[in-house]
Amino acid sequence: MTPTDKHAADVTGVSETALMTLLVRATEARRPDAVLDDPMAIHLVDSIHFDFAKFGFTRRQDMALRAKLFDKHTRRYLVDHPKATVVALAEGLQTSFYRLDASGVGDPIDASGLGIGHDFRWLTVDLPPMIELRRKLLPASERVQMCAQSALDFSWMDRVDPSHGVFITAEGLLMYLQPEEAMALIAACAARFPGGQMMFDLPPSGFAALARRGMRTSLRYRVPPMPFSLSVAELADLVNTVPGVRAVHDLPAEAARGRVLGAVLWAWQRIPLLDPLRPLTTLLEFG
Repeated sequence: MTPTDKHAADVTGVSETALMTLLVRATEARRPDAVLDDPMAIHLVDSIHFDFAKFGFTRRQDMALRAKLFDKHTRRYLVDHPKATVVALAEGLQTSFYRLDASGVGDPIDASGLGIGHDFRWLTVDLPPMIELRRKLLPASERVQMCAQSALDFSWMDRVDPSHGVFITAEGLLMYLQPEEAMALIAACAARFPGGQMMFDLPPSGFAALARRGMRTSLRYRVPPMPFSLSVAELADLVNTVPGVRAVHDLPAEAARGRVLGAVLWAWQRIPLLDPLRPLTTLLEFG
């Protein structure tokens, strides 16, 4: 595909980070020993005309491992709620639906050996430029709806049928919100979808001051400021501070490729003194 055949990505600000995370996943997926099978990510990178080099070093596993962890817990919910709706807030150029749908019926996903089938529904909520890009580049499905608006416009909730269960993902979203916005979103989801679950990630609380200024990935690119973070203790306390939150789970990272990185992840998860240094992924149960 030549540059003239590709689609321009007219996104800026926080939305532009979706292109960086996409490139990291696609770069990892091209490896023969990839930690994540993501052919749709490769397709997207090959279909978009954009100066990807501005992001700097992208041969890293973190975004692929994060996607794999989100897939794992989404699948677990869908095993018990096969007709549930998955709501992907600020989905960007994530390709989770296609990975999950490809697993299909009877594909072992855990010790139970159960597959998730093809009955679940999907709602993508993102800003209009990103929705437009997804419509152009990703295969359509009658099970996928797209809602072109901010996740902070809670009217998207009216489009969700909660009767078969709701699993909400906020992958790479909450950290870019103001603290009061992020907490309001969590509280609104807890109030509206009892019996559902919500999964999100946050940067290390020990680097909060640096994240609030925006971190450089290269001389040409700075990640937008991340004003929201919580410590492990603050996350655990959501069960007491947010009505409707029934349980809080601090999720361990997926196994990484390589002994050094694997050892670092092992230590992060098991040594409490290192909690401020590790990225956090949290699963909330609503009751």
